[in-house]
Amino acid sequence: MAKAKHALRRFAVMLEYDGAAFAGWQLQSNARTVQAALERALRQGFGERRRVNGASRTDAGVHALGQVAAFDLAHSISTKQLVPALNGRLPRSIRVLSARMVPATWEPRKEAVQKTYTYLIHNRVPSSPFWEGKAWQVHQILDVAAMRRAAKQLVGKHDFTSFQASGCVARHPVRTLKAADVVRQGHMLKLRFTADAFLYHMVRNLAGTLVEVGKGRLTPAEVKKILKARNRKLAGPTAPAYGLYLKKIVLGRRSRTGGDAGD
Repeated sequence: MAKAKHALRRFAVMLEYDGAAFAGWQLQSNARTVQAALERALRQGFGERRRVNGASRTDAGVHALGQVAAFDLAHSISTKQLVPALNGRLPRSIRVLSARMVPATWEPRKEAVQKTYTYLIHNRVPSSPFWEGKAWQVHQILDVAAMRRAAKQLVGKHDFTSFQASGCVARHPVRTLKAADVVRQGHMLKLRFTADAFLYHMVRNLAGTLVEVGKGRLTPAEVKKILKARNRKLAGPTAPAYGLYLKKIVLGRRSRTGGDAGD
């Protein structure tokens, strides 16, 4: 694509990706990542070396349906043209869904005021070849009603140390879990979590704990005690990464300033 220079502009994009193809979002020197793929597409398409910043640093194997990222470009391309231009240079496991211009000071991580994750569990014997690598296949039929009661114990502003992985660099373990629910649709269980922010592996640890409830190994009352104990050793196992989906990111007021001038 020819270099048509323009005043430097910042773009925000929404994208989805199959996390199985990547070692996570963040750049790594010896691994394939989503961030690196996007930056490569910008170099190939526009001849510009630009840093792409995401609203959420998803781990290896975690999928996204509504990731948000931002980057600067000096090229004069419009937002409408930007989407197909990037998709034509990205691997098929990543797709940009939309693009718009935002203010020069706009930062995805700072603008994210709420995130929703969905964790998928395929609950059937035998397992399904179609959900291999896309959902945690649990063969024991789970007690969804008990899991739902346990999930309700977790809603609110709490210290989530019991569900925080070691190595978490968060400044504090207090988060506000605004919603937590378990829905069965046929053989599929959907665990939905919405919070202002999440700790490292928090959703996967919550999912693993709720599965223990579904198996009858923990009661909903015990989950509440685990939360209050602030002890990771008391909670359930970390659920596999491949069942986790970043569903939606709600952006703050500043994200609505600036126009879609290129459309």
